[in-house]
Amino acid sequence: MKSISSLENIYINGKFGNYEKKNENEIIKIKEIKNIFICQIVKFKNSFFDTKNLKIDNLNLPSNLKCTFNSSTRILWMGPENYLVTSNKLELLKDILREFNENDFAVTELSHSRTIIEIEGTNVNEVIKKGSPVNINDLKEGDCFNTIYHGIAITVDFLKDNPKKARIFSLRSFGQSFYHSITDSSLEYGYIVE
Repeated sequence: MKSISSLENIYINGKFGNYEKKNENEIIKIKEIKNIFICQIVKFKNSFFDTKNLKIDNLNLPSNLKCTFNSSTRILWMGPENYLVTSNKLELLKDILREFNENDFAVTELSHSRTIIEIEGTNVNEVIKKGSPVNINDLKEGDCFNTIYHGIAITVDFLKDNPKKARIFSLRSFGQSFYHSITDSSLEYGYIVE
């Protein structure tokens, strides 16, 4: 079965907004992330299983508002004993199901239920601030959080500090609205859709 992007009919490569006579890092780069494995792992409240020694792709589970990562996998803290796993390793689900017992954890594959937009540039924080009430000034690489963006529930994962790079997840059904909100907020700085 072929996966079809929620942005299939609106995603157009090119330069838009106020991009002329600007430094490369000042212009926001926008890219849709596709063909990535996503799953959520939640420990049941009645479970006494100790998660300290559990690993996914040789990564420990993160603590509050943090992300653990390597070159192919990222694990985001979504709440107490609640994690979002993203990976380029599309077969990672088999390893997770072996490690996380179904009596102690709910493992839900979400790969086709999210729209993921990556934004990069010196003004990434400003773009996020235009739609989200979260104070993100002190957040840096490896930090993550849940918030809203113009009324749309999102998850933000900061990938890099200089220039700032963030991966933002929304529900697939809100993908087009979210994309329009991000691109509209980026017009002031100019943006490139890759």
